[in-house]
Amino acid sequence: MTDAELLSGLRRGETSAFDTIFREWYPRLVLIADRLVGERQVAEDLSQEVFLELWRRRESLALETTVHAYLLQSVRNRSLNHLRHVHVRRRSVPDVVELAGSSTPADAEAVAGELAVAIEGALQSLSPRCREVFQMSRERGLKYSEIATQLGISVKAVEAQMGKALRTMREQLAPWLPETDSP
Repeated sequence: MTDAELLSGLRRGETSAFDTIFREWYPRLVLIADRLVGERQVAEDLSQEVFLELWRRRESLALETTVHAYLLQSVRNRSLNHLRHVHVRRRSVPDVVELAGSSTPADAEAVAGELAVAIEGALQSLSPRCREVFQMSRERGLKYSEIATQLGISVKAVEAQMGKALRTMREQLAPWLPETDSP
């Protein structure tokens, strides 16, 4: 089957088209993700997430490229987001330990857990559209133009939603953010 036929079948919800795409590309995606993140299990998880997202968005998927290019870009974005997330987590460990004072590592883990709950709560406080735009940008690493295309809205609307999301997240997470000295 050609890419166009597979994509058409996928949009109609044909599992056979999805299976064909999955069998052909999953091993390659795992290999690419593994080269980027350096952990086979994480690479497999990221690749599975790409395919899960492909299936979830199958009806509204507007590809400007081939299925192959879309999958490669998606696994690359997810891998880079994973690495960014790991980097942020590593960078924030000293802050969490400092917040915990002279507490034990178990206390620091509790503080980190509380922070994770606070972040999730802040995300949930966003409107559905605002949260979707925020997650597409921050978790999936999509550019504003890509988000606008996928959601069928203008880039300005994406910018406005991101501005709202960032303000809300900053307000909700203020107790967790380091204090800054304002002039």
